[in-house]
Amino acid sequence: MAGGRICYVRRSSSSGRPTSSGGRTPRPRGDQPEQLGFEGMPERLFVCTPSKLGSYTDCPRRYRYSYVDRPTPVKGPPWAHNSLGASVHTALRNWYALPEAKRRPEALPVLLKGTWVGEGYRDGEQERTAYRRALQWLESYVETLEPGVDPLGVERVVAVKTAVLAFNGRADRIDARTGPNGPELAIVDYKTGRTGLDVDDARGSQALALYAYAAERVFRRPCHRVELHHLPTGTVAAFDHTPESIARQVSRAEDTARDIMAAERAVTDGADPDEAFPVAPGPGCAWCDFRRTCPGGAGAPAKEPWAAVERTLLPVTPTPPPVSPATE
Repeated sequence: MAGGRICYVRRSSSSGRPTSSGGRTPRPRGDQPEQLGFEGMPERLFVCTPSKLGSYTDCPRRYRYSYVDRPTPVKGPPWAHNSLGASVHTALRNWYALPEAKRRPEALPVLLKGTWVGEGYRDGEQERTAYRRALQWLESYVETLEPGVDPLGVERVVAVKTAVLAFNGRADRIDARTGPNGPELAIVDYKTGRTGLDVDDARGSQALALYAYAAERVFRRPCHRVELHHLPTGTVAAFDHTPESIARQVSRAEDTARDIMAAERAVTDGADPDEAFPVAPGPGCAWCDFRRTCPGGAGAPAKEPWAAVERTLLPVTPTPPPVSPATE
């Protein structure tokens, strides 16, 4: 064919290797030439979100259960802390959807009730307590918002490509602000867990750095500041990235993507899926959706679906972290 040569490879007719989870890891279609593309073409980009990259970083086996094995292994019951976080996030999204004149504290009970997710709680009493606490968080938080100022984006999807990644993600909030050098952007991420956050959490968040990297290219404005807004304590942990610190986070994400693609190729070529995607045992096993499926995590102490919320509902003493960030 003019302009290049198409390469073909013949695969075996295996239908897929059984896995420890009881499903099968997908294999290519049997005994048919598979067109790989033109010789010398670059490899395909790895399509990813922050959660997809984070899943592999936390535990390659969990990544495989979530994104590779089909059918997906059975998950455990829903977690109440996920329900609580989703409810608060959606209420804040809908707060900004209201006309400015209607953004008043008395609107919050309707917004929260309309988006409430009731899965995973121990009982009705715990769920009602969680609802009341979430409403208190929201009432305190909206008091800190500047009236009449709309974010540039609320739960806005931003996307960007690198030499390795086709990244996309949904940022909780993207603010348009005025910095020392003119207009700039800031990435805001809401947090509802019990534990407070500090500047190290903001600096180390790969997700926030990737959002900043993508937002700067989507909106063509500088974006270096990332913030974690912890609603239970009313604190903000912020960090101002440099181009170098953003580049390091992007490079780490690309390295993770290469590792994932290498593991997927190994399985396609006949490697044992359990070896290609090993278990990373640790405290997180107790909170994993696939704990009951995974041989490496089955021995972890079981956590009740409402355990994290039970801790969150205990009284919290605010310990504000430094708000004025250093740069890396």
